[in-house]
Amino acid sequence: MRIGELAERAGTTTRTLRYYESRGLLPARRADNGYRTYDESDLRLIQQIRTLQDFGFDLEETRPFVDCLRAGHPAGDACPASLAVYRRKLGELDRLVDQLRAVRTEVAAQLARAELEASAEVPGGPEPRCALDWEDGR
Repeated sequence: MRIGELAERAGTTTRTLRYYESRGLLPARRADNGYRTYDESDLRLIQQIRTLQDFGFDLEETRPFVDCLRAGHPAGDACPASLAVYRRKLGELDRLVDQLRAVRTEVAAQLARAELEASAEVPGGPEPRCALDWEDGR
C-alpha cells in the first residue's frame, strides 16, 4: 500500500508517517517508481506506536516495542526492553498519582478552611449578599 492508504487505515497523517520514517521507526521502502510502499506489518507498527502514545508514552519510548515487532514477535511487548519501558512508565505514573494525591489533600484542606471562615460571622463585616439580590439591584 502507499503512504496515503496507510495513513488512512492507521488514522493518522502522511506527515506523521514521514516523521516516524525520519526517526527510524517506520521502514523506508520504495517502489521502482519512487513511491513509499508499506504492508500490514507496517500498519501494526503504527498501531503499536499510536496506542502507546495514547497511554502517554513519548515517541522514543515506543522504539523497543517497534523493534520487538520488527524482530518477528507477535506483540510489541514480548521483549525484555519493552517490559523495561513498561516498568519505567509505571514508576512515573505512580509518582504522578502520589503528587496528585498530595495536591488534592492540600486543596481539600484549603476548601475546608475557607468554608469554615465563610460560615463564621465576621463582626463589623458586610452582610453576605445572595446573587439574586445583585440582580434585583438591592
